[in-house]
Amino acid sequence: MRALSANLFAVLLMCALSSVFYVWSALENRLERHKRGFSVPGGGSFHQGPSEDLSAKTFRALLAVPAAQRQNSGTRSKAQNLTNTSAFVGSRDYHVNGDKERSEQREGPVKIGSPLDDGIFWSDWLEDLLPVRFTERYAEAWRNKARTSPVVKLESGCGRISNQLATFADGSKACVRYGINADQVQGETLTYYLASLLGITNLPPLALSQLNSDGAQWAGVRTRIHVLQWSDRAVVSLTEWISNLTGVVTPAPLRQESGGLHPALAWLQNKTTAELLELMQWSDLIAFDYLTANFDRLVSNLFSLQWDPHVMERDTNNLLKTPHGDLVFIDNEAGLVHGFRVLNLWEKYHHSVLSSVCVFRKRTTQRVAELHRRRDARRRLLELYRDSEPLSQELGFLSDEHAAVLQDRIDSLHKHILRCKEKYSQL
Repeated sequence: MRALSANLFAVLLMCALSSVFYVWSALENRLERHKRGFSVPGGGSFHQGPSEDLSAKTFRALLAVPAAQRQNSGTRSKAQNLTNTSAFVGSRDYHVNGDKERSEQREGPVKIGSPLDDGIFWSDWLEDLLPVRFTERYAEAWRNKARTSPVVKLESGCGRISNQLATFADGSKACVRYGINADQVQGETLTYYLASLLGITNLPPLALSQLNSDGAQWAGVRTRIHVLQWSDRAVVSLTEWISNLTGVVTPAPLRQESGGLHPALAWLQNKTTAELLELMQWSDLIAFDYLTANFDRLVSNLFSLQWDPHVMERDTNNLLKTPHGDLVFIDNEAGLVHGFRVLNLWEKYHHSVLSSVCVFRKRTTQRVAELHRRRDARRRLLELYRDSEPLSQELGFLSDEHAAVLQDRIDSLHKHILRCKEKYSQL
């Protein structure tokens, strides 16, 4: 009888935590949308004035296992991912392929040929139409400027109250992530550099900064930092703020009731070029979120189906779209470090989402195959991180255990791609 009671209590506790997870996620997403001024059906947009964050705690804090002390952790901080189209360094450069002719090709029906090559790969002509959203040249220039530009204002506008929207002296903006714990800033940062390693350019530029009371960068907002109770010398992340973004609904083939995104779908031939380009980016997103074990996007929606059968019909968490149709992967704090630490809670959902995709970008699969073959993901990610980020030592890196998890997931993704290729090679 005692065992029965204990099991019943455990089930009730999990249900309660799940409910809190869903409510906080929905409230945070709604608040963030109000602050960005999303377009609404029927035209126009709406804005709400500044408002307090709806929760100081999130489902991440409720689900987290206390992190072990790390040698380099100290008191850390964290920032969110959004942005302002006023460029930090002259004109924007992330739509390198976004000329008028290509834009017209993206909007029209497919006229060039099959959307797929070699069974499971998106065609080269589609690849040529997809712009590099944030080029490395642009990202490097933004990072260099963000690390030194004086912050003149901190305000709400990046979701939770622990994150702030920073305005720099030149008027450009960034989200500052000051995390509930060190995992979130570290996870956001390492996820960004893993994307760079894989050639995935959907993540806005990110840089680290240290809250130094004696430094010039934060001198203009010392009073605000004191009110926020941010720790001196904490490491925070700065992510470029991008305006004029809209929400993204999960495409029909990736929903639970569908058979998945695979080469045998006849309707792929009837999709417009713009629709195919969006699906191509979704295939990158799903592979990427599997590698990083990011549960705070499509996986959380899948989890929420237990009590909300229509969740897939609403905007996906932490995914936005530019007016040109380019997806922007924001708020990646749940990736890698935190995602690996709570992997047992989410792994069946990660596998379910990954199994829904059997169409991939050639470039992404080539880089995954190389990391699988050389088995050096830890070394290459660490080198890129240290070479690109002056505060890498202060923030720290993946533990040996988590680095091994990353390599294992690269191997699993590679095997999944090979299974898809074998299954659909005759198409």
